[in-house]
Amino acid sequence: MELQPPFRKIIHVDMDAFYASVAELDNPELRGKAIAVGGSEERGVVSAASYEARKFGVKSAMSSFLAKQKCPHLIFVKTDFERYKELSVKIRAIFYEYTDLVEPLSLDEAYLDVTENKKGNPSANEIAREIRARIYEKTGLRASAGISINKFIAKVASDINKPNGQKTIHPEEVLPFLEELPVNKFYGVGKVTASKMYNLGIFKGNDLKKKPLEELVKSFGKSGTHYYNIVRGIHNSAVKPNRIRKSIAAERTFSENLSSEIFMIERLDKIADELEKRMKKTDTKGKTITLKIKYSDFTQQTRSKTKGNFMQTKKEFFPVVKELLYQDKLVNSVRLLGLSFGNLNTEEIVPFWVQLQFEF
Repeated sequence: MELQPPFRKIIHVDMDAFYASVAELDNPELRGKAIAVGGSEERGVVSAASYEARKFGVKSAMSSFLAKQKCPHLIFVKTDFERYKELSVKIRAIFYEYTDLVEPLSLDEAYLDVTENKKGNPSANEIAREIRARIYEKTGLRASAGISINKFIAKVASDINKPNGQKTIHPEEVLPFLEELPVNKFYGVGKVTASKMYNLGIFKGNDLKKKPLEELVKSFGKSGTHYYNIVRGIHNSAVKPNRIRKSIAAERTFSENLSSEIFMIERLDKIADELEKRMKKTDTKGKTITLKIKYSDFTQQTRSKTKGNFMQTKKEFFPVVKELLYQDKLVNSVRLLGLSFGNLNTEEIVPFWVQLQFEF
């Protein structure tokens, strides 16, 4: 079976070790060193790591303590989200020089549909190369890119020649590429799912392709249909320029574990101030408030409540936060507390996208 046109030209641009690279940009003495962004030597969680640190097994979401054990010469630097946002705005401005079909995934990555573009350039590969060069020229930061016929393959491709590289998977290469791709390299397949696939004799895309739809759905639920389609190059999700924000959150990791609800209320009060600030800044309201609790043994618990009306201010939602805190007994001392809003009023927005035909 061959893929049938029309095809789109999708670019996935992913900044290389963005947080760590920004730290090196602002402090050249850090260049070439093992850096962990976020946390501290004693507490917290690593938000990002430089490539030098990754060689020692340091990665995001790892406890600072474990990261330091793996890499004794690790240098911790503080996060600076205002600086990240400042640079992200510059990077996105470059994207819009080429197309209005830009779907940001985070501060440091985005999908671009350049099927038809403002430069009139028929080569998505050349556009990606230009964009990466412009980003370096304007910010001093490096980016990698993946180029293909849909978002899924472009996302996978962007990781192949990292850092500071790009990879194009042409239409005629898509199916052979997916057949040889290890399943743990499929975007969205984590360790648990990969392990389950291994137990079913699925190690590469070709193994996945041999499994009937019914078997995949039985083993993986709705995701089974997704896996059945993507290994055949079918992924019709278009680039959505006004990608909808589905949650807003604020959280804190504490220098000392908390064992009393009274102290937790004090910390939650400050976290609620930050959450209210973010809700107002984005002109967002939500119906579902969630309390996140991470215990000293790193186990995690969430408690949520949905109200009939939209909330935005601390006065409206903080009584619900207290209710959630006292809903169940704590099972251990607490190292992190977080609050988030879901069921946002922004989810009522209907996204707009187009699909166009092109010659790759």
